[in-house]
Amino acid sequence: MMRMSIALALAGLVAAISTPASAEESDLGVQARAVITQQITAFLNDDAKTAYSFASPEIKSVFPNAERFFDMVKRTYAPVFRPGNYAFGRNRLSKDGTVAFQEVLISAPDGKDWAVYYELKRQRDGNFTINGVRMKRETSSQGI
Repeated sequence: MMRMSIALALAGLVAAISTPASAEESDLGVQARAVITQQITAFLNDDAKTAYSFASPEIKSVFPNAERFFDMVKRTYAPVFRPGNYAFGRNRLSKDGTVAFQEVLISAPDGKDWAVYYELKRQRDGNFTINGVRMKRETSSQGI
């Protein structure tokens, strides 16, 4: 019985992953990845102003200037601030299209692997900004 449950769960997972995304979901995934890539590039170039420009208004209310934001990321999110290598994983869009979630797999310069989960919010102008990042140490990873 347990094997049957596991097999059904795996079949459901494969079906969910294999289901083609709608054009809107694909476009939003491209937009989310572009925002994340541009922010990571800004971190790698020590460009606090550009990195800060991709933060949501909610993040900017907590960190009211680029320097404070940059210092926080440097201290708290070192793998995001200085990734060795990174690759985009799964993504998801809220039903109303206002929030995108993007997984990024990062190999930090120290050799540790991380799964980083970005939350991006659509703004009034239609663009996405980064509203939060959650990191999980990927201990079972074989590298990216």
